[in-house]
Amino acid sequence: MSKLVLFDHDGAIDDILATLLLMTMPDIEVLGIIVTPADCYINAALNVTRKLLDLMECHQIPVAESTVRGIHPFPALYRRDSLIMDNFPILNQQDSIKTPLASQTGQQFMVETLHHASEPVTLMVTGPLTTVATALDIDPTIEGKIKEIVWMGGALNVPGNVEKEFAPEHDGSAEWNAYWDAVAVDKVWQSNIPLIVCSLDITNTVPVTPEFIRKLAKQRHYQLSDLAGLCYALAIPQDYYCWDVLATSYLHRWDLFSLKEWETEVITTGSSQGRIKVVEKGRKILAMDQVDHNKFHDYILKQWSR
Repeated sequence: MSKLVLFDHDGAIDDILATLLLMTMPDIEVLGIIVTPADCYINAALNVTRKLLDLMECHQIPVAESTVRGIHPFPALYRRDSLIMDNFPILNQQDSIKTPLASQTGQQFMVETLHHASEPVTLMVTGPLTTVATALDIDPTIEGKIKEIVWMGGALNVPGNVEKEFAPEHDGSAEWNAYWDAVAVDKVWQSNIPLIVCSLDITNTVPVTPEFIRKLAKQRHYQLSDLAGLCYALAIPQDYYCWDVLATSYLHRWDLFSLKEWETEVITTGSSQGRIKVVEKGRKILAMDQVDHNKFHDYILKQWSR
């Protein structure tokens, strides 16, 4: 039986790569994709998502635009990547886009999709949790429709990645998806939904290396590998990690991971806002603790060999 998945991403390079991976997975039924306007320019990110689905002949999957807003915007330097990806030649070979854009907002689409699903749904979230939190505000009963949330976000026992250059009042303890809207993270933390978290603790161990890029380049005759290579080329000027791709791979290859339970709380105010702190008697989560790096890289190269 297929696992039902509703995907919520925020339009950055690794979100598009995560989409590219998700759509290759067998035994996964994607009910829809929601784009949250965080690490992107929303119109471009919607275009890229829909064009990618067209390229992969998955244009039956609806895409919805979330209209939520965060507290701390991502830097324009990061968000502009969505504009560049929207102009990749490989995504612009057709005159029109077939993949439908839902008439509802992303948050309302989430509520309706969960209610219409035949069984509880896994929410795969690679951006901030604001759309999820807003959907819970709209209709708290959807909590019972969610099997689990797999989220790329947070930093438990390592420093965050919110830089002083962009957030001078922050102490650097938070990860960006959590910092964008810590109140929303706390809202989800107050629910009883099982949480599986792919934090910086594990993503820091899986950088995008020159060796991996060379292997990807050798299979660029496959259109998915060619597109993935273009995306990773945008990230060359910075230290880049397999954030969202690693998190999403868990849906299909959970056997590559070990999980560890932590008790946590979310800091919502002050210089540490967005930090997910390990505390006694806190909210229990499961965090991805270790991954087989070689098998992970082999897996995504295989999935993109088409």
